[in-house]
Amino acid sequence: MAVEIKMPALSPTMEEGTLAKWLLKEGDEVVSGDIMAEIETDKATMEFEAVDEGIIAKILVPEGSENVAVGTVIAILAEDGESTDDAVAAMSGKSAAPEPAKAEAQSSASEEKPVEEKIVAGETSNATSTTGTSSQKDGRVKASPLARRIASNKGVDLAAVTGTGPKGRIVKADVEGFTPDAAAKAPAAAVTSTSAAPAETKPFTTDIPHSSEKLNNVRKVIARRLTEAKQTVPHIYLTVNIQLDALLKLRGQLNSALESKGIKLSVNDLLIKALAKALMEVPKCNVSFAGDQLITYERADISVAVAAPSGLITPIIKEADTKSLSAISTEMKELAGKAREGKLQPHEYQGGTASISNMGMFGISQFDAVINPPQGMILAVGAGEKRPAVIDDSLQIATMMGVTGSFDHRSIDGADGAQLMKALKDLIENPMGLVA
Repeated sequence: MAVEIKMPALSPTMEEGTLAKWLLKEGDEVVSGDIMAEIETDKATMEFEAVDEGIIAKILVPEGSENVAVGTVIAILAEDGESTDDAVAAMSGKSAAPEPAKAEAQSSASEEKPVEEKIVAGETSNATSTTGTSSQKDGRVKASPLARRIASNKGVDLAAVTGTGPKGRIVKADVEGFTPDAAAKAPAAAVTSTSAAPAETKPFTTDIPHSSEKLNNVRKVIARRLTEAKQTVPHIYLTVNIQLDALLKLRGQLNSALESKGIKLSVNDLLIKALAKALMEVPKCNVSFAGDQLITYERADISVAVAAPSGLITPIIKEADTKSLSAISTEMKELAGKAREGKLQPHEYQGGTASISNMGMFGISQFDAVINPPQGMILAVGAGEKRPAVIDDSLQIATMMGVTGSFDHRSIDGADGAQLMKALKDLIENPMGLVA
């Protein structure tokens, strides 16, 4: 029997995507686990894994097609013993558009509970995925062979994993992104806030010579989420000036010790660790606002802003409060490289309990960053600059850095935010606490 290959939902916020590239052509044999296509989602370019086996009978959506709605039939697969012509003929009476009843049901389900209730209920990104349904039916877990192999190697119980593939099938990304204690300890980490309805915009016109470029999906989501954050989250900004010399000295000493291992710590690596430890010292800032409840996290997962060609994305250093500086540095370099190549997997950028954005390398002295909901705060880091400073009652030259924390005033009081900024300043100016 012919199988419809549909546009998948590869992230919780994905409603449509760009079919960037087909990696198979009509007539090619497909084995479960094969990579069929590259799809540009609202976050990154991701690989689409085959679930069923057979032969590509017909490609219905050519590569390069934009705004392909989730659920659209993009190809037809002929199963064993079925000719490609028969498969195409069998599907010829079916529409390539998403099933209206199913789409309506999904829309109703997603609107049934506001994001605050989803956070409290502990619903994860997989649970809110457009195609995500139960991966178990009649006691049998539906999973691709590749997902089963990865689960076996990682010791993951497939019965606990929610599938995001066709008909709820568990695929590779589901297993790789699965964390057993995510729902219990950090239920809001994978929740993406609902998007406000965009205001109607007038067509742009100008008589000034110009060029225009159509927004990609990532840029559209960035625009929507930043607008929503500024409109719905009351920001409070707190700034401190921090002396950086002790941190720079420690960094030099650590890099000399780690040189033989090929590890070179950046200032940002140390700041990630400092923010994580400060959040654990001041847990009232390691929170998410959830309507009539406040979610307080038991670990610090730091989202780090990275400028990628397609737009800003925030890969996450999980459990940064307990990781070593060398582990943070190694992981950050790997994640930043994948972010710039558009190869991040959902579990590598969804979640986080707080964010850090460093624009010091561009010479920016100070700036205010926009909070990334449902997180409660973001740290904006400016450049370290030689400035006059009063040290031990005398005027000296010191390396000073301006740092601004943006806090969600619904969940974090100004006094608590100030306490966090003080803890951060103390850790950076007395940095041995970062290696203790």
